[in-house]
Amino acid sequence: MRFQTPLVPATLIRRYKRFLADARLDDGREITAHVANPGAMTGMKEIGTRIWLEPNDDPKRKLKYTWRLAEVGGAFIGVDTSVPNRMLRAALERGVPGLEGYATVRPEVRYGENSRIDFLLEGGGVPAWVEVKSVTLSRTHGLAEFPDTVTARGAKHLAELAIRAEAGERAVMLYLVQRTDCTAVSLAADIDPAYARAWAQATARGVETLAFGCDITPKSVSLGAPLPFHPCD
Repeated sequence: MRFQTPLVPATLIRRYKRFLADARLDDGREITAHVANPGAMTGMKEIGTRIWLEPNDDPKRKLKYTWRLAEVGGAFIGVDTSVPNRMLRAALERGVPGLEGYATVRPEVRYGENSRIDFLLEGGGVPAWVEVKSVTLSRTHGLAEFPDTVTARGAKHLAELAIRAEAGERAVMLYLVQRTDCTAVSLAADIDPAYARAWAQATARGVETLAFGCDITPKSVSLGAPLPFHPCD
C-alpha cells in the first residue's frame, strides 16, 4: 500500500488527547497532526522522536497532517492502526502463507457479541475467521510484543474466535508487526496476564496463530515475511 501523498519528516513535540500531536516540521513550522491510533504507543511517542506525516489539502478536514510513521533507532514503526487492514486485504486477495486458496475476502463481518471479524475468508473449503492485531511494542532487541496495554477487547476476540474453531471452522489470530527491527513476536504477559491466559485458552480450543512482519518506508507499507511466534518469552 502506497501512501497517497509523499510523507514529510518532522520532530514530535507532544501527543495528547489520544488523537492529536504537535510536531515541528524541518522548516521550523509547528503544526498539529491527527493521530490515527488510540493506543498507548509505548516507545514511539517520546518528545523529540523523528516522525513522518502525510499532508492533505482536503478543505473538509480540519487538520492538514496525519501522523503515519515513527522512526526510532533507525527503524520505522507504523502509527496508523487503519493501515494494516487496508494493506492486508490486498495481500489476502493475492494469497498469504497459511491462508491461501480462498476465493473471497470479506472485511468487517459481524460475529460473536457485537463484534466484527477483521476478515472472513470463504470459497476454499472450511471458512477462515481472521482477527488482526497490530503490534508495535518492542522492549527487547528484535522481539515484538502484544499487547502494549491491558486489552479486555482483545481477550473477548480470542474467546469469540474459539467458538468458531469449536464449530469446525478455521479461526486465526494474526499478529502483524508494524516495525522494521523485529524478527519474532511474543505476548507481553506482564502487561496483560489476562490476555495471555485468553490466548492459551483459545489455542487449546483450536485457534491458530500466525505472525508477519511489515516492510515499511516513507513511501509505502507492505506485508513482510512470516515471523516466529514465542508466546512464553
